[in-house]
Amino acid sequence: MSVSHRRITLAGSVVGAAVVALDGTVLTIVQPTMQRDLHASFEQVQWTSTGYLIAVASLLVFSGRLGDRYGHRQVFAAGILGFGATSAVIGLASDIGWVIALRVAQGVFGALLQPATLGMLRAAFPPDRLGMPIALRTSAIGVAAASGPLAGGALAAQFGWRAVFLLNVVPALTIGLLVLAVRDPEPWNPESVDPKAGKPVSADPVSTVPEPAAASGARLDLAGACLLAVTLVCLVHTLVGMPEAGRAAATAAGFAATVIAGVAFVRHERRTRCPLVPPEVLGSAAVASALGILVAGSAVLFGALFTGTYFLQDVLGLDPFHSALRALPGAVAMVLGAPVCAVLLRRCAPRRTAAVAMGLLALGALELSGLDRTSGAVAIGSGFLLVGAGFGAVMVTATAVVVRHAPAEHAGVAGGLQQTAMNIGPTLGVAAATTLTAYAGAAEVPGSATAPTLTVLAAVAAVGVLLTAALPGRTGAASPRPRATAQAAGRAADNVSYACSKLVYGGGGGGENG
Repeated sequence: MSVSHRRITLAGSVVGAAVVALDGTVLTIVQPTMQRDLHASFEQVQWTSTGYLIAVASLLVFSGRLGDRYGHRQVFAAGILGFGATSAVIGLASDIGWVIALRVAQGVFGALLQPATLGMLRAAFPPDRLGMPIALRTSAIGVAAASGPLAGGALAAQFGWRAVFLLNVVPALTIGLLVLAVRDPEPWNPESVDPKAGKPVSADPVSTVPEPAAASGARLDLAGACLLAVTLVCLVHTLVGMPEAGRAAATAAGFAATVIAGVAFVRHERRTRCPLVPPEVLGSAAVASALGILVAGSAVLFGALFTGTYFLQDVLGLDPFHSALRALPGAVAMVLGAPVCAVLLRRCAPRRTAAVAMGLLALGALELSGLDRTSGAVAIGSGFLLVGAGFGAVMVTATAVVVRHAPAEHAGVAGGLQQTAMNIGPTLGVAAATTLTAYAGAAEVPGSATAPTLTVLAAVAAVGVLLTAALPGRTGAASPRPRATAQAAGRAADNVSYACSKLVYGGGGGGENG
């Protein structure tokens, strides 16, 4: 692959990830304007986010499987072109029903796009040259997520809410067409070496990991994909609607449907010859535990953000800007803690690193639970700092374990599972915090629900500490696969960047990570 093609691949990965991050943050700021302009109800406007979330969560694993089989570049191009096209049509929609339907379609394309962005980088760059591409991509995500509310607010004020969706059309379509023009790298054959020069015969020996080929004889597990999608749709829909009053029966029915669909999925996967999730991926106790830790850690973080934001604004009476300043130490701790954790992983066991990280999350939640009307900036900031530092380390450690312990040929599936956990965890955390706040009678006594809600979240973090017992005890037990290691670092950085933006702009319902 030529230098210019590598640059196009890098630009595609950076722009694709940034477009998704920007889309997820700008929508929140323009929803009130959209509601008024389209004469929609609050519930209908909420479905513009919920529908997207359900579509993404239900298809991430299958999309990763498509990338493993057909090539991440091709899947990325389909995702980014579809994402840009649906954005354009949403900007022209005249009815809230069309907006909801198109947002669901956009979620499908987003699911195709997300697991593929790092697969393309790995096909274009060798492991020893991936540091800068991943750093550029992560920086773009952070800038997009942080600037999204500002850009969305400015555009909506000047041109209306439709401009927010039209914003990413040109870059999405342009980068999608450019990426399609990039050739797949030629695989380097270690046997094709000039014996005299000791160098590869290939003119491009740098790209040592080619894109997956479609020639694989394994068929796609469409039945398994449908069963998993039904399971996740039932789960996410139930969690989103759980905090609403008078929905106890519907919530119970939703969880029952989730269990039934989940059992059917597991039975099918055990019997089929070509399962959607190969047994060597989830059959590892380390991978299963790491996924559980991801769910628990993200649930604690977003639940704490939701509760903390409520406390700062409704109890202390701070405006959104000053609330963001109080929570800023958490964002700083995430950014600084992630690279520190990467260094610790090389010296300590993942088990020990993850246990300490979940412990920090638990301590941070407990410290925030002790806040009252007399609490100052130091007490508030230290609580968010512990939560941010713990979350950053959890994401780096658990994501690395998930991808490192999955075979390289199933890296897309492993990434899809990791992204699925990161969609379910925030939804679960916000739903639990909202429900606990309602049951604690916060409406009658503002702030009365803060302590019990955050105490429960600290207990969830403690459960995460127990899950770390199944993680690897020695970092040197198995040499990580270069492809998996690169993807692990990138996905962890994505999650840190997205959560950082939520800390700065407030902890609403999560899920649309880049």
